[in-house]
Amino acid sequence: MILAAKEGDITTIIGGIAPNWGPFGDLGGEARVMIEVVMAVAILLCLGIAIWGAAKQRIGATALRDTFSAEQGKGLIVAGLTGVFIIGSLGTVFTIVYGMAV
Repeated sequence: MILAAKEGDITTIIGGIAPNWGPFGDLGGEARVMIEVVMAVAILLCLGIAIWGAAKQRIGATALRDTFSAEQGKGLIVAGLTGVFIIGSLGTVFTIVYGMAV
Protein backbone atom coordinates (compact mmCIF):
# COMPACT_ATOMS: atom_id res chain seq x y z
CA MET A 1 0.00 0.00 0.00
CA ILE A 2 1.37 3.41 -1.00
CA LEU A 3 0.39 6.51 0.96
CA ALA A 4 -0.13 9.67 -1.05
CA ALA A 5 1.23 11.99 1.65
CA LYS A 6 4.31 9.95 2.46
CA GLU A 7 6.80 12.82 2.39
CA GLY A 8 4.53 15.82 3.00
CA ASP A 9 3.47 17.46 6.21
CA ILE A 10 1.00 20.13 7.27
CA THR A 11 3.23 22.97 6.01
CA THR A 12 2.86 21.59 2.49
CA ILE A 13 -0.92 21.94 2.73
CA ILE A 14 -0.85 25.31 4.48
CA GLY A 15 1.81 26.61 2.10
CA GLY A 16 -0.57 25.93 -0.78
CA ILE A 17 -3.34 27.91 0.90
CA ALA A 18 -1.23 30.83 2.11
CA PRO A 19 -1.18 33.75 -0.33
CA ASN A 20 1.84 34.25 -2.48
CA TRP A 21 2.60 37.95 -2.50
CA GLY A 22 3.67 37.73 -6.14
CA PRO A 23 4.78 41.17 -7.37
CA PHE A 24 4.54 42.54 -3.84
CA GLY A 25 7.01 40.00 -2.45
CA ASP A 26 9.69 42.68 -2.09
CA LEU A 27 7.63 44.67 0.40
CA GLY A 28 8.99 44.91 3.88
CA GLY A 29 7.48 43.01 6.79
CA GLU A 30 5.89 46.13 8.25
CA ALA A 31 4.20 46.99 4.95
CA ARG A 32 2.80 43.47 4.64
CA VAL A 33 1.41 43.57 8.17
CA MET A 34 -0.12 46.99 7.48
CA ILE A 35 -1.80 45.73 4.29
CA GLU A 36 -3.06 42.62 6.11
CA VAL A 37 -4.49 44.72 8.96
CA VAL A 38 -6.28 47.07 6.56
CA MET A 39 -7.72 44.12 4.64
CA ALA A 40 -8.78 42.39 7.88
CA VAL A 41 -10.56 45.53 9.08
CA ALA A 42 -12.29 45.88 5.71
CA ILE A 43 -13.40 42.24 5.81
CA LEU A 44 -14.74 42.65 9.34
CA LEU A 45 -16.58 45.79 8.25
CA CYS A 46 -18.14 43.93 5.30
CA LEU A 47 -19.13 41.03 7.56
CA GLY A 48 -20.69 43.55 9.95
CA ILE A 49 -22.68 45.02 7.06
CA ALA A 50 -23.86 41.53 6.09
CA ILE A 51 -24.89 40.76 9.69
CA TRP A 52 -26.69 44.11 9.97
CA GLY A 53 -28.47 43.33 6.70
CA ALA A 54 -29.51 39.89 7.97
CA ALA A 55 -30.91 41.42 11.14
CA LYS A 56 -32.68 44.14 9.20
CA GLN A 57 -34.11 41.60 6.77
CA ARG A 58 -35.29 39.32 9.58
CA ILE A 59 -36.84 42.10 11.66
CA GLY A 60 -38.42 43.75 8.64
CA ALA A 61 -39.86 40.51 7.31
CA THR A 62 -41.32 39.14 10.56
CA ALA A 63 -41.76 41.63 13.35
CA LEU A 64 -42.60 44.83 11.52
CA ARG A 65 -43.99 43.37 8.28
CA ASP A 66 -41.96 46.03 6.49
CA THR A 67 -41.14 44.75 3.00
CA PHE A 68 -38.91 47.74 2.18
CA SER A 69 -36.73 47.03 5.20
CA ALA A 70 -36.57 43.36 4.27
CA GLU A 71 -35.48 44.16 0.71
CA GLN A 72 -32.95 46.66 2.00
CA GLY A 73 -31.59 43.99 4.33
CA LYS A 74 -31.18 41.57 1.43
CA GLY A 75 -29.21 44.22 -0.44
CA LEU A 76 -26.95 44.76 2.56
CA ILE A 77 -26.33 41.02 2.86
CA VAL A 78 -25.34 40.76 -0.79
CA ALA A 79 -23.17 43.89 -0.61
CA GLY A 80 -21.37 42.72 2.52
CA LEU A 81 -20.65 39.23 1.23
CA THR A 82 -19.56 40.57 -2.15
CA GLY A 83 -17.16 42.91 -0.38
CA VAL A 84 -15.71 40.03 1.62
CA PHE A 85 -15.19 38.02 -1.58
CA ILE A 86 -13.58 40.92 -3.44
CA ILE A 87 -11.26 41.87 -0.60
CA GLY A 88 -10.35 38.23 -0.01
CA SER A 89 -9.38 37.77 -3.63
CA LEU A 90 -7.48 41.04 -4.13
CA GLY A 91 -4.07 39.37 -3.78
CA THR A 92 -4.92 36.90 -6.49
CA VAL A 93 -6.41 39.56 -8.76
CA PHE A 94 -3.36 41.83 -8.40
CA THR A 95 -1.01 38.93 -9.11
CA ILE A 96 -2.97 37.91 -12.23
CA VAL A 97 -3.14 41.49 -13.55
CA TYR A 98 0.56 42.05 -12.84
CA GLY A 99 1.41 38.76 -14.55
CA MET A 100 -0.58 39.74 -17.65
CA ALA A 101 1.15 43.12 -17.84
CA VAL A 102 4.64 41.64 -17.68
